[in-house]
Amino acid sequence: MNSKTRHVQCKRCLDKFKEKEIYTIQQFQYRKSPPYDWTKEFFNIMEISEWDSFCEKCVNYYGKISHAIWEKYCM
Repeated sequence: MNSKTRHVQCKRCLDKFKEKEIYTIQQFQYRKSPPYDWTKEFFNIMEISEWDSFCEKCVNYYGKISHAIWEKYCM
């Protein structure tokens, strides 16, 4: 590993991963539904900010959960 490569920790699973593989909830601003403003509020309730770091597996998990809640309670 290159000594200049930094690792960060996923807020959910606490696994460490390479800095360039960071995902945040900002990824969700590109999906059609739910709206991003709703998504930010949803994560705010869980004390997750737009700048918290996640691995790909965990950001996908949160994407599925938030979308399912949107469909069940907000549509």
